Amino acid sequence: MSPTTPAARDRLRIAIQKSGRLAEPARSLLASCGLSWRESRDRLFCYGETLPVDLLLVRDDDIPGLIAEGVCDLGIVGRNVLVEQDLDAQAAGRGARLREWRPLGFGACRLALAVPEGWAWHEPSQLAGRRIATSYPQLLTRWLADNCVEARVVVLSGSVEIAPRLGQADAVCDLVSSGTTLAANQLKPVLTLLESEAVLAGPAADLDDVRGELAQLLLRRLDGATRIRHSKLLMFQATRQLLPQLLPLLPDADAPTVMQVDGEDRLALQALCHGALTWQRLEDLRRAGARGLMVLPVEGMLA
Repeated sequence: MSPTTPAARDRLRIAIQKSGRLAEPARSLLASCGLSWRESRDRLFCYGETLPVDLLLVRDDDIPGLIAEGVCDLGIVGRNVLVEQDLDAQAAGRGARLREWRPLGFGACRLALAVPEGWAWHEPSQLAGRRIATSYPQLLTRWLADNCVEARVVVLSGSVEIAPRLGQADAVCDLVSSGTTLAANQLKPVLTLLESEAVLAGPAADLDDVRGELAQLLLRRLDGATRIRHSKLLMFQATRQLLPQLLPLLPDADAPTVMQVDGEDRLALQALCHGALTWQRLEDLRRAGARGLMVLPVEGMLA
């Protein structure tokens, strides 16, 4: 068996961060899918109890490699890490081995190009002949090639933002969330190379044994869990004549369920809303004729 051939297993194994900004949200999301685990003493392996789905707790940068080598079947990792490492594998002649199976809706950030605040930025050609510091050389190299810019890529493993102040680089390419770290180092973002978030990563080909069935079950639950993360069930009553005024006030809702209230020209409606149901929205619905408005949490949904 080659080192990249997944070992035969009848349990699905998912790699997630042991610690870091994606660790707790990843475990919470999986728990919302009905998964629970028993942790090993070293807290590196979690044995699935409700389903044959185990967790391996590792460094974020190790997750793509573990999937590619067949140690794990799936992983929750930042899109920036997944794309960077897959580009690196392709550059080494190993081909595209992984793909993004699902965006997960948390851990949002962006890989941005930033220049000193004093620069008058106009276009990418200004970077020609410059030094750009980054921890993502493959993504940056691809972007430079796509924009026909010849610049020197300076690879750093950390503290990228300080490189211009130390004279190591003229600009930087790094992850940006709020932008406060860039501002503290007198840098400003000017271009976004990649919009990133946590994703479920897996092999390029679907799993074709019992793990494939488990993976599909997990995907269905993840789709339901991510869809209802900010969703609420709205219930109210109204007369039939008022529906044309009420329904446009629910643009983010699924088609409502409408039931006749016995003996009256009155309807009971319930709608799954995927946007914020603020007090202002409820007041707008009431003014349009809705009565008995109730907002309920949604614990689970399966399409």
